[in-house]
Amino acid sequence: MADHTAVITGGSKGIGADLAQAMRARGWHVISLARQSTGAEGVEEIEVDLSNPAEVARVAADIAARHRVTHLVHNAGVIRANLVEDAQVEDLQVLTQLHLGAALQLLQAFLPAMKERGFGRVLFNASRAALGAKTRTAYSATKAGMIGMARTWALELAPHGITVNVVAPGPILTDNFWGIIPKGSAQETDLAARLPVGRLGTSADVTRAFLFFADPAAGFITGQTLYVCGGASIGGVPI
Repeated sequence: MADHTAVITGGSKGIGADLAQAMRARGWHVISLARQSTGAEGVEEIEVDLSNPAEVARVAADIAARHRVTHLVHNAGVIRANLVEDAQVEDLQVLTQLHLGAALQLLQAFLPAMKERGFGRVLFNASRAALGAKTRTAYSATKAGMIGMARTWALELAPHGITVNVVAPGPILTDNFWGIIPKGSAQETDLAARLPVGRLGTSADVTRAFLFFADPAAGFITGQTLYVCGGASIGGVPI
């Protein structure tokens, strides 16, 4: 498995950091793209602002010149929560580049090597909020866009042995979640109680889903969205 190279955006913390270590444990070379390096053991860290197309293009070209990337996990995300009255066009512009544009740029850089090899795994970290959630105008729109884009790529790339799938987490105990729900608050406890499974998710819950899709043996699954949300996509109270 050592000949696999995985690029993870937002791999410096939360779900991305957990996934990076899990893939590293499989013997894969892991490259994290994030605003800041953390000194994560065994991970090649590259600092980049994914909301800046010029920076993404530069980093993508550098990686493609040095590595034959087999796995692209677009995990980086920002919420920018506000009610519709306060939503800004700039929110849509920034999150469109971060959630969609950066993924397109990275895939285009890595695709020649994937096609030559006849193998690739492209994964998105979307959100249960793609189904709709209060205060998520830009976030929900662009996370839903991930699902549509992934389905299109799945159709185009399947003949080349490249699968494209989406993991859509619900409320997961990460900094993004605590940026909306105060850590250890009554609101957090209440939300957990109202989820069908009776608890909030962890980064490890999401990592397991990503590893399922990332497995080289999972070649008959493409264009799918897996909600890792404790049942929030079918019941409970969305956030």
